[in-house]
Amino acid sequence: MEHLKQLSIFIALILRHKPETIGISLDEHGWADTQALIEGIDHTGKHTINMEILEEIVRTDSKQRYSFNADKTRIRANQGHSVPVDVELQASTPPEILFHGTAEKSVASIRQEGLLPQSRLYVHLSQDIETARKVGTRHGKPHIFRVAAGEMHRQGYAFFLSVNGVWLTKAVPPAFLEDV
Repeated sequence: MEHLKQLSIFIALILRHKPETIGISLDEHGWADTQALIEGIDHTGKHTINMEILEEIVRTDSKQRYSFNADKTRIRANQGHSVPVDVELQASTPPEILFHGTAEKSVASIRQEGLLPQSRLYVHLSQDIETARKVGTRHGKPHIFRVAAGEMHRQGYAFFLSVNGVWLTKAVPPAFLEDV
């Protein structure tokens, strides 16, 4: 199981940030050729992978990071990219309140500047406090912000819901943030 977790992390690196690591490219919508991904990973010698293993990772990933196209000849990360791709998200009306988990060390700058996508294309928001807490814990001692997403939307900010349930927006100004 640990092997699959490490392999999934490596696939996230490739499909979100550095496809050139294994000599592949992403199209404008973030899709990669599935066979090229398998061959590229296999060629590194770091991981054992085949279609069966890749299908298991896509099916069982707890964060639902990846999607196949209908015939499984293409694969992409659902969100979280630092490379410029359009994952064909439809604008959606968010719930009134969303949450963002971060590390305590980032709280002061967030209160001043708001939530910014940093190296990613979007700010990631959670529908519940527990998910936000898990995200924040990955970066240190967690701090949770409540985001007035409904009010932001009414004021013209666009929101997108990724296929794995993560809410995305370009930025969240400080006026829409409150400590939990």
